[in-house]
Amino acid sequence: MAGDIVYLNGEFIPASEAKVSVFDRGFLFGDSVYEVIPFYRGVGFRLDQHLKRLRHSLSALRIPLEKEWQEMLEELVQRNGGGNLSVYLQITRGDAGRRTPVYDEWMQPTVFACCNPIRNIYAAGADNIAGIRVIVTADLRWHRCDIKANGLLPNILVLQQARESGADEALMIRDGVLTEGGSSNLFIVKNGVIFTPKLSSEILGGTTRELVLELAREAGIPYQETDLGYAQLLAADEVWISSSTRAVLPVLEVDGQHIGGGVKGPLWLRMYELFRQFHHQLMTGEMTGEKQ
Repeated sequence: MAGDIVYLNGEFIPASEAKVSVFDRGFLFGDSVYEVIPFYRGVGFRLDQHLKRLRHSLSALRIPLEKEWQEMLEELVQRNGGGNLSVYLQITRGDAGRRTPVYDEWMQPTVFACCNPIRNIYAAGADNIAGIRVIVTADLRWHRCDIKANGLLPNILVLQQARESGADEALMIRDGVLTEGGSSNLFIVKNGVIFTPKLSSEILGGTTRELVLELAREAGIPYQETDLGYAQLLAADEVWISSSTRAVLPVLEVDGQHIGGGVKGPLWLRMYELFRQFHHQLMTGEMTGEKQ
């Protein structure tokens, strides 16, 4: 919103005053990386992991930049009222003063960050969480999906394809191996075991994906990181997707075929409860349920 405070190149300013050059390479070429970092009660969630991934992305794009990220992000959150906020952080290679595909080492990166409220997605309870429909489509992205870059056109196209098919998400497949969703990571359940695609340069390892595996480990739920194919997806007892804004959602239909009879599975219900307890403590500082 216009009244929000954003960070741009060393300054905290109203969003309505923030301006970036039309020659910025983030605008012209998508030559940029980003992170989305939740802050609960003013404290960055898994901030070290987010910043580690950010440094990996910057290094892969050869954007030489190091800042006191934590100090800057925490001040931005406080200037926007503190509490539970999601911070979007984007770094571009900067402005060359002209459009040219090559870049010079002297360029100064553009650093931008803004905040959005975090919605409590657990307030309604598991009964009110709607299962979703997905399609499976070819993964046409480049082979460095481990870099959290802003070149998201392939993701946008498959998500639009899903929408036009009456689905909520698109799962991508490359050379017979499932990778991830257009904006999510993938899990399947078979015989009480959680399976998820193993990390590689073809997949962006999400912090929510990491949390699912951590909660499963703490709860004694077995899991495996492995290659998964289309037949395994259709034969699964349960299918889930995860993302930072949607947590863990049950998939009830893949390409028009029901999964698990088209109802939410028991292991998803258990994982939902683990997530609910975990996030309740983050958002309120109060322990609840089994964690007490």
